[in-house]
Amino acid sequence: MVFPSHHEVENGGASLDSGHARLQELGYKQELKRDLSVLSNFAFSFSIISVLTGVTTLYNTGLNYGGPVSIVYGWFVASAFTMFVGLSMAEICSSYPTSGGLYFWSAKLAGPGWAPFASWITGWFNIVGQWAVTTSVDYSLAQLIQVIILLSTGGKNGGGYEASKYVVIGFHGGLLLLHAILNSLPISILSFFGQLAAIWNVVGVFLLMILIPSVATERASAKFVFTHFNTDNGEGINSRVYIFLLGLLMSQYSLSGYDASAHMTEETKNADRNGPKGIISAIGISIIVGWGYILGITFAVTDISHLLDENNNAGGYAIAEIFYQAFKRRYGSGVGGIICLGVVAVAIFLCGMSSVTSNSRMAYAFSRDGAMPFSSLWHKVNKQDVPINAVWLSAFISFCMALTSLGSTVAFGAMVSIATVGLYISYALPIFFRVTLAQKSFIPGPFNLGRYGVIVGWVAVLWVATISVLFSLPVSYPITIETLNYTPVAVGCLLVLVVSYWIFWGRHWFKGPITNINK
Repeated sequence: MVFPSHHEVENGGASLDSGHARLQELGYKQELKRDLSVLSNFAFSFSIISVLTGVTTLYNTGLNYGGPVSIVYGWFVASAFTMFVGLSMAEICSSYPTSGGLYFWSAKLAGPGWAPFASWITGWFNIVGQWAVTTSVDYSLAQLIQVIILLSTGGKNGGGYEASKYVVIGFHGGLLLLHAILNSLPISILSFFGQLAAIWNVVGVFLLMILIPSVATERASAKFVFTHFNTDNGEGINSRVYIFLLGLLMSQYSLSGYDASAHMTEETKNADRNGPKGIISAIGISIIVGWGYILGITFAVTDISHLLDENNNAGGYAIAEIFYQAFKRRYGSGVGGIICLGVVAVAIFLCGMSSVTSNSRMAYAFSRDGAMPFSSLWHKVNKQDVPINAVWLSAFISFCMALTSLGSTVAFGAMVSIATVGLYISYALPIFFRVTLAQKSFIPGPFNLGRYGVIVGWVAVLWVATISVLFSLPVSYPITIETLNYTPVAVGCLLVLVVSYWIFWGRHWFKGPITNINK
């Protein structure tokens, strides 16, 4: 069914929100409270992308694989192609503004014959990828809290307290508990936190990018920041091209999670317009403020090997060491640096909160269509129109995924790798169906790319295929059990499980998205 040209539908004499009207056309009741503005929708995606979270968490990776050149220029490479992915997703979101987001898109775009399997595999990759994002975000915050405690008690070289892996997992569980409690509140309150997160990220970036290099007594030269290429990674890799490509992981990991705008569309006013705006603006603003943060921090880098040394005061946590040393060398105390780490910690906390929000909406929609075990339980909403059971399910699964860290850092690394590669595969699948099976039948919404839609879509699909291979390559030589890149193993196992689940069970009853109103 084609959109009403004026985007406002009359219903009994009263104008109906265009997103609400489109949801009815797609066959769904309005069960969630549609109370989010375009700013709120943007804020959820922006706070999940959270450049303070992604860059801080994987800055070590950027320094190790290429250093300044990889970090500074790799950001633009990943940003450019991420925008292609975002534009394609925004175009599809405008036509299908539902909480199911990507898996619903795949069902509609793949056609009746392929719809059940297309939506099944897209949905499972998306939801598992989202749970992995929440796992990695909250675990990175737990690790940062551990580093803050370490520095606050004297640092590694001053007898500071180093929390065990059991204490860190305890922090992680406590953070997920707080996030589940916050996500049990009405969407109007979550909207406030989402906007707070967006403001905090922007203000925090500008504060830190100016403060840290200003306080530092030793600063890098512009030549170092823009031309130094670190090949001394100790990983047995000498190819500069290979090193640069591996360094892209920091940027690509940071620029993910913007599908939240799609998952929040059933709670967003005029979602056929505002959902796409949320996706594109979240990516665009993240690109700008992220590069500013990267530049500011990198100008305070003078000794890469020291920052990556596990025996430094911050235990090898590069950005923590940068902040701490900047203040200690100027003022004789690293307290200011610890406070700056607190600014980052708040950003990561708000990122994790928004991530659980997005997880729960995807679980709600996927179970509404019967795709998850005990689906009737997960798509229930409470009196505040919150999918409460889906919220607690998402927090619980994210905690279980983090438990792998107790057994092996390698196992946990494999689990978290799904957060980037697995999630981006779910982004690419509906775009692939849009440019192939639905190339001629796709009916665009208010936001569309016109004749460039297919070209942009193909660029997006090819980029995701590229990074899926790239981030599966060995990151260290010689390859051993400890150094093996388990990303292809983790993603491959997920694929086998999802397809097996489909063959032996799902195909017998899952028919794709199920409408719940009579059209």
